[in-house]
Amino acid sequence: MREKLAAAPYDCLVIGAGIRSWPRHLPVFEAILNAAREAAPTTAIAFNTRPQDSAAAVERVYREADRGRRHAESTSSSRRH
Repeated sequence: MREKLAAAPYDCLVIGAGIRSWPRHLPVFEAILNAAREAAPTTAIAFNTRPQDSAAAVERVYREADRGRRHAESTSSSRRH
């Protein structure tokens, strides 16, 4: 996974509930997060609850990122005035 993430830019990485919600998979979940952070630090990370809501998870991440970006821009412009 690290090689794949480093080989090309990705907008988002979705990590499924099957990895992150089972206590026995915690080491795998941690390894995935750490590999993603190291190989693709600007790639957004989303979490789904089942395969069918992966698109919704990506949309949620981008809505939050857009909301944060708009807030930062408004804060920045208000400081200039």
